[in-house]
Amino acid sequence: MQVAKRWSWVAVGVLLVGVWAACSDNGTKTASTPKTQPAATKPKPTPTTTTNTATTTKPWYDDYDPARFAPEVRRYAQQAGINPQLLMAILYNEDYKPHDPKFERQWAEVDSDPAFGIANMHRPAFDETKRGRDFAKRKWEELPDNPALAIEAAAWHLHDLAKRLPSKRADLYTKDELLALGYNAGGGNMRIFARGRKAGSQAQSYLDRLHGNWAKSAEALNS
Repeated sequence: MQVAKRWSWVAVGVLLVGVWAACSDNGTKTASTPKTQPAATKPKPTPTTTTNTATTTKPWYDDYDPARFAPEVRRYAQQAGINPQLLMAILYNEDYKPHDPKFERQWAEVDSDPAFGIANMHRPAFDETKRGRDFAKRKWEELPDNPALAIEAAAWHLHDLAKRLPSKRADLYTKDELLALGYNAGGGNMRIFARGRKAGSQAQSYLDRLHGNWAKSAEALNS
């Protein structure tokens, strides 16, 4: 009877193991049946660039280059009947100092004979040139803030200088060279140079710079 009892316990044990294994198999299958789905990838937002003109657009006088005013040079040179290449070369000659309007006005406080604008025009020359012109009501004090006005005034100043050239001139300088000398040294000296007097060191230095800027001026006007 003890043997039968042992076998009965063994049989019960085997039965329990079988039931446990069956349950284990079913549990395993249930857990592993669902396939893992790939996680949905959220589309990345397209980066947008907001341009703030107040911070990205530099004032014209920062990193100033006369070439940026080529349209104005062509227009006013044509109106005044002068060579646009000459006008552009003069602007290059006159870019030796900063043209920040604030700087120009501060400089005028210590300079007894200041010049304003990108063409570095003195008050008497501007006031004389504007008479009878479209900009007659404009003021010399506006030149630092208004490059177009400065170019217009310079063009007509060269026009007026051309009218003062003597009808008979020596062959020492071309007409454009004489006008450049007149712009730098004044109409009276220009007439002296036109008659054959050689320019002094300061006026010659201005003329040398003009020659150096001549080809660059043509490129600026053609760009």
